[in-house]
Amino acid sequence: MLTDMEKNALETFRPQVQMPADFVSFWSDTLQESRQIPALAQMQRVDSPIETLEFYDVTFPGFAGESIKGWLAGAPGFTKRENQPLIVEYLGYGVGRGVPGERMFWPSAGYVHLIMDSRGQGGDCGTGGATPDPHPAPPHAFGFFTLGVENRETYYFRRLITDAYRAIDAALTLNFIDPRRVFVAGASQGGTLAACVGARHEGVRAVLSDLALGNVMYGVGHNDHMPYREVQRYLRVYPDRYDQVETTLSYFDAVNFARHATRPAYFSVSLSDEYVPPACTYSIFNEWSGDKSMEVYPFNEHDDPNLHHLLKQHAWLEQFH
Repeated sequence: MLTDMEKNALETFRPQVQMPADFVSFWSDTLQESRQIPALAQMQRVDSPIETLEFYDVTFPGFAGESIKGWLAGAPGFTKRENQPLIVEYLGYGVGRGVPGERMFWPSAGYVHLIMDSRGQGGDCGTGGATPDPHPAPPHAFGFFTLGVENRETYYFRRLITDAYRAIDAALTLNFIDPRRVFVAGASQGGTLAACVGARHEGVRAVLSDLALGNVMYGVGHNDHMPYREVQRYLRVYPDRYDQVETTLSYFDAVNFARHATRPAYFSVSLSDEYVPPACTYSIFNEWSGDKSMEVYPFNEHDDPNLHHLLKQHAWLEQFH
């Protein structure tokens, strides 16, 4: 069943997300601070019974230079070739990088594929993560959406979004990558990160964003599932912090990144999504200021892209070759 507005209403929906006056300078300063540390990626070959692909354990500096893990994959011998396209994939909420070989479509389809681990996550679903979040955990609701939300400087997603930017920085140092064909992808939280990074990072050529979580406060008021429920629970305990929470979230809402976007993007939305109201995804799409298109799945729920959609994404990326 449909979980939000009708499609024609979604297409004209305008999100009421406040734009902080210092949004651009806040992110410029945040990234500049982390970029004081060179974005060198360390790679170690990983044995695998999967003979059609080659895997590397990757470590690169993220927020504050802290070590972020990932998996790098490609066809056998890919590190010895030149000018190969790269897809950096970000993961859904609660998911860690897992084990090598779980996500084989992109490296099997001619792309070098980097999966970024999400700091502190990986213990909720999937097959685990490997990156800690070495920062204090003030009182917050279960999960990450209210972790440090009292202040934009301490908010968890300041660190995670910076990690996602730094993944691109690190990838661009690899001598087998074509710097003109670096793409970002992800679904759910991963689709949100892809939109945030792809909107502003000068090294990204195009964006694949599925089921992304924009317009967070709309989701808080229209959905009772995690992660929006975390904000609801937090504000039940601290009702006097509503304005501060809304202000903090505005610095990290993908809607505000979309308003500064210059890269082309291919989105998807599921109108029967039980976790992310379709209006939250359309909020990003409708505000995206670069070239854009949307794939609409009326009766899909909140699932990772299936092969039908991956093939559409692959065909869409062909225009950049």
